Amino acid sequence: MLTNFQTIRKSIDKMKKLGAKLADPSQYGLKKKEILKMQKEIVKLQKYLSGIKDMRGVPGAVFVLDTRIEHIAVQEANRLEIPVIAILDSNCNPDHITYPIPGNDDAIRSIKLITSRIADACIEGAHLRTQREEAEFKPVPALGDKTAAISFANAPAS
Repeated sequence: MLTNFQTIRKSIDKMKKLGAKLADPSQYGLKKKEILKMQKEIVKLQKYLSGIKDMRGVPGAVFVLDTRIEHIAVQEANRLEIPVIAILDSNCNPDHITYPIPGNDDAIRSIKLITSRIADACIEGAHLRTQREEAEFKPVPALGDKTAAISFANAPAS
């Protein structure tokens, strides 16, 4: 999916266009047979693409639970130089993993614990990023604002 993202993006756009056509089929003059064909195609596309339909681009990092099963995802991420975070058991090779996490990748409790901590860290990081962006973005004061007049009056003449 990562290396063919442009092709997948086209399929997602096609799925959205078909959904828009099916929302109002009379506008496009579609026949009953055409509508049924589009519905089948949308069901097929949604089956494979509904989880990633809102992705704008390739992810900034990939989190993998079992590197032996998901070895293709690890290869694609390495090819695109995307950092890979993975839970590694004693039977896994850590060579292609950017951030290895030693743990049991077979136990449900350990997977829940580690994924919940990583999810919490992602949410906290997104929150901190929005706070930082809001702090950096300071609106320009209006012309009628007295503080703006004071700051301009105190500015050195050039």
